[in-house]
Amino acid sequence: MINNPSQNEWFTIVNPNAGNSKGKKDWDRISALFAKEKILISFRFTEKKGQATEFAREAIGSGFRKIISVGGDGTLNEVVNGVFTQNFCSSKEIVIGMIPVGTGNDWGRMFGIPLVYEGAVNVIKENKIIPHDIGIISYYNGSEQHKRYFINIAGLGFEALVVNKTNKQKDKGRSNRAIYFYNILSSLVLYKKPEVIINIDGKTSTCKIFSINVGNGRYCGGGMRQTPDALPDDGLLDITVIKEMGRIEVIRNLKLLYDGTILSHPKVDGYRSDNLKVSSETLVFAEADGESLGHTPAEFGIIPAGINVVYGTKIIQ
Repeated sequence: MINNPSQNEWFTIVNPNAGNSKGKKDWDRISALFAKEKILISFRFTEKKGQATEFAREAIGSGFRKIISVGGDGTLNEVVNGVFTQNFCSSKEIVIGMIPVGTGNDWGRMFGIPLVYEGAVNVIKENKIIPHDIGIISYYNGSEQHKRYFINIAGLGFEALVVNKTNKQKDKGRSNRAIYFYNILSSLVLYKKPEVIINIDGKTSTCKIFSINVGNGRYCGGGMRQTPDALPDDGLLDITVIKEMGRIEVIRNLKLLYDGTILSHPKVDGYRSDNLKVSSETLVFAEADGESLGHTPAEFGIIPAGINVVYGTKIIQ
């Protein structure tokens, strides 16, 4: 690790396994584009899950304030958690960029970051920066309470089940959008809708849910729009509660998840808040930015303008 890097130098964390090993296969091409555009970088390859978090902390401790994540949404999530679990500087001093090489690339989709590497590197070169809110989810693993930061979308219920199945397949080297969609359909067979207690802005309600999604971002699952109107810089979380639905009804309305009209469905409620609490008698599992977590009781909060990000196209208000 370089100590006292130059002010313009980016520390680049590369997940070689992202996108069915595209991170590894395409790195020479990506690094050549950085060199061509005279973007100064130092880089490290991750070797195991969670290591991007460690690398981000170490880089900040060595003096880096600019970090590029080369991977998918999960790698970016790990980097964000590294930023928010270090004690060397304020998170608001950090700038994060992304070269998307994952299978979903949902966060980059919202900010117009191209999947073509030349375009993504050009976004880094142009260096347009905005502050970005960061979500926090507090949850349990057994009797132990944990906390996770997220930059895009977190979820409870059905979404977490699908993410867990998909992540197990990723660990075996199988990952694409078709597998994710298959996991949606196959999970519908056994999924039981849990009854939960929801508290938003001090108001409590009880209902059976299909899923709850909480977002700073608009896309998840490779293009689904679970929180279609979310803004990354308004200081609030967009909350989508999909109430109990039968399998056929879910399949019939899948198109609403992709066209951004999910909130028009009579069994879907949308909220904006800086705090959400969810509890239940049966365990309801959680995920954040596509990373499998623990279970309820869970609480969601937000850090307004918690970090700075490099964007291609700014979100329209």
